[in-house]
Amino acid sequence: MTRKTPLLAALALGAGLLATAAQAQTLRIGLREDPDILDPTLARTYVGRIVFAGLCDKLFDINEKLQIVPQLATGYNWEGPKTLRITLRQGVKFHDGEIMDAEAVVYSLKRHMTMQGSFRRSEINTIESLDVVDPQTLRIHLKEPSAAFLSQLTDRAGMVVSPKAAEAAGKDFGTRPVCNGPFRFVERVAQDRIVLEKFPGYWDAGNVHVDRVVYLPIADSSVRLANLQSGALEVTEIAPTDIPAIKGNRALRIAVGDSLAYQSILFNVGNGSRADTPFGKDARIRRAFDLAIDRDALNQVVFEGMVTPVAQPLPPASPYYDQDFPPPQRDVEKARALLKEAGVRTPFVVEMTVPTNPELRQAAEVIQSMVAEAGFELRISSMEFASSLAAAHRGEFQAYMSAWSGRIDPDGNTWAFLHSRGASNDGRYANPEVDRLLDAARAEMDEGKRRALYDQVWPIAIGKDQSRSYLWSRKLVFGVSSKLEGFRMVPDGIVRVQGLKLD
Repeated sequence: MTRKTPLLAALALGAGLLATAAQAQTLRIGLREDPDILDPTLARTYVGRIVFAGLCDKLFDINEKLQIVPQLATGYNWEGPKTLRITLRQGVKFHDGEIMDAEAVVYSLKRHMTMQGSFRRSEINTIESLDVVDPQTLRIHLKEPSAAFLSQLTDRAGMVVSPKAAEAAGKDFGTRPVCNGPFRFVERVAQDRIVLEKFPGYWDAGNVHVDRVVYLPIADSSVRLANLQSGALEVTEIAPTDIPAIKGNRALRIAVGDSLAYQSILFNVGNGSRADTPFGKDARIRRAFDLAIDRDALNQVVFEGMVTPVAQPLPPASPYYDQDFPPPQRDVEKARALLKEAGVRTPFVVEMTVPTNPELRQAAEVIQSMVAEAGFELRISSMEFASSLAAAHRGEFQAYMSAWSGRIDPDGNTWAFLHSRGASNDGRYANPEVDRLLDAARAEMDEGKRRALYDQVWPIAIGKDQSRSYLWSRKLVFGVSSKLEGFRMVPDGIVRVQGLKLD
């Protein structure tokens, strides 16, 4: 085997960095997968968002209380129900030395809306036109009122790239991204490391206290734990089962918090030939599959009781969570009856793609055993995470164990996944009534009326059509070196590098 183990690779990298820059401080962050492309317009992965937090600032961010706060923007004002005015910071530079101004913001927003393969398009497709008022001010005109629009600018849709670099690189921009964050891109070795170095021209340079950040993708949670224990990582997400090992270690501490994320099983109901099966065409079979899963048992067996079973794409802490749509109780007899009603032979074979991750693999194997009792033969196909996302987008799956890191507004957890025009609707689910409800909820400004609209979505998209099986909303569990100061737990799970110090 020619490739170093993750632990040895991390140690070797740390030694190399110290040898070349003896006084430099390097922060090493463990990732549970390797990110996909480092282009905010085209990227999809949660771990990619963690890297972007060091690389690309956004117009707005969120804080620990899930409040929207300015970042590249200094403020905003709704001049009318469809017109948003944003003011920008002065003196912000891109990593190539170019100045960020309103023209650059407009360029990036148009790139998100028009670039081939953009996953931001469906997040900001309510934009009708953009005006540059002056170098520090832009005005955004929407097609209709949108309660969700501002929240979309707290993630990749709000990231601003260097127009000069983006035009020069074209489709290859993601291999050497140029943004305006606290660190600039140095190198990437697939499945091994991503290295960023401190950007001297950063607008908030006084809040950056390390010289380099190295992101190390390590899919196995036990190996991430070993790296943390050995001192080869300063911070990483860990499995709930690893908490006891950290509690007994004075050099480490645990940070646990609520998450916006959910885990689901996506079903291919309309994306290519893999959807053209009884499983893809008959909701009764998918409903039987869902009823055979015991979410409470999954929680206890795999996650030490540290996740919350759900049946909708919103966490219980959300003001939009529907208490009247709880997770279904396991009902094997009803599941068998639905399979009989559908007229299929048992055992009925279903193939499920699962990203290469020990926890997810264990959860998939528990589900495999559960659904077998109802008459299913579940075949598990493991695939590297970024590759599995690409395969799902192409329709190369029947069922796919898929996670979403969550957003503060319910639109960010729903429209792109359940709307027929959603960029992340990999199963190509389509229901005109669900489209109507999601569009109406996006435009509705009254919270009570919005909640009522979302409450109508779940019985159709999940209850009747069974487009997905939502499984659990997880806790965020991070292991942190005692030498690292300033670590903040934000419910989106993103490690923000500003303010972090190494003692």
